[in-house]
Amino acid sequence: MDDGIVGSETLTGKLLVAAPSLRGSTFDRAVVLMLSHDGDGALGVMVNKPTEVLVGDVLPRWISVVSEPGVVFQGGPVSLDSALGLVAVGGNDEPLGIRRVRGQLGVVDLDTPAEIIEPAVTAMRVFAGYAGWAPDQLEGEIDEGSWFVVDAEPGDAFRLDAQDMWPAVLRRQGGQLALMATFPADPSMN
Repeated sequence: MDDGIVGSETLTGKLLVAAPSLRGSTFDRAVVLMLSHDGDGALGVMVNKPTEVLVGDVLPRWISVVSEPGVVFQGGPVSLDSALGLVAVGGNDEPLGIRRVRGQLGVVDLDTPAEIIEPAVTAMRVFAGYAGWAPDQLEGEIDEGSWFVVDAEPGDAFRLDAQDMWPAVLRRQGGQLALMATFPADPSMN
């Protein structure tokens, strides 16, 4: 029975790092944090694609909670008109309005009053849209070499230098993946 996971491992909480073959697509140099991966498919957000839209301009009640740089991130190409809140929470409880994904990482219900969430949150990002895959679709993309699957570090989703994350995540892997970090953004300029 196919349970929609790679081998026997779920990708929830892992990073997908776009291979250079995705150059020119929505996922060009993307780093996707996987929020869900099971037999129904997969869902994640690109954590390294900040926009210029201020969170305060679209979700003003969350301005005191959201982490710097205080902008909305492009989460992916699906449902760009919807917002998803990603948070880091302390302790072991699952605070009201937050669904834990893995470890300290959780997804916040943006309809919950910010003042209820704020005491439990140590970091927050808001994403417009998300990346989604049908059952077995992501596994096929991984098999064809479009994505490198790596472990996430606790602060990855909330890095201030998010736009520099693609080479940084590859470099910390060592070996062949570390070499991939030097791949030019535009190979024709090499």
